[in-house]
Amino acid sequence: MKLRITPLNFASAFFLFAAGYSWIYGIKVTGSKLINLGNAIGWIFILFAFVVSFMDIMFRNFFPENKKLWIVELSFITLAAIIFLIVK
Repeated sequence: MKLRITPLNFASAFFLFAAGYSWIYGIKVTGSKLINLGNAIGWIFILFAFVVSFMDIMFRNFFPENKKLWIVELSFITLAAIIFLIVK
């Protein structure tokens, strides 16, 4: 099996790092008193990492060429970021 590095690999690594960071240092909600949501947000980041890795596996099956895979995954990340910013 050939190891291929893709943009969604970087995204899932970021989500795993964010989950670990939130568990170690904790996350507090701005404007409220003593609410620590480190565990809940950590689990949400783990869920995001799982979904992103699943999407990476699906895209790898549909696009066997590395160049097309990178284009599709970067387009997916861009589209998700734009939708997130519109909803926000």
